[in-house]
Amino acid sequence: MRGASSGFTLLEVMVSLAIMAGVILTLLGSVNYHIGIIANERDSTTLTLLARSRMTELEQTPAKGEGTFAPSHPELSWKAELLPADLPGLQKLVVKVRRGSDGREVALVRYLQK
Repeated sequence: MRGASSGFTLLEVMVSLAIMAGVILTLLGSVNYHIGIIANERDSTTLTLLARSRMTELEQTPAKGEGTFAPSHPELSWKAELLPADLPGLQKLVVKVRRGSDGREVALVRYLQK
């Protein structure tokens, strides 16, 4: 009588490798997706913080203007507009920060007394 052999058959090894490949591909897809989300949020945060910084500077002496954030962020530009508000006695200060390469933009609005 032949004794029971210990070990795995080729079919069992192939099935387990196929399952592991599916799990690894799913994990890699999930990691890449979340890295993309983190990169987008980091970019949005950078644009927002730079816009807030420019807004704070312009609140002291509200004026129209535009420029870049060179040398630290030469790919980003800003534009400030001082518009009349719908309410009397107020002005609307709009600061936009834009990335030239992909057109991503953040706009902040603040109402100021005349």
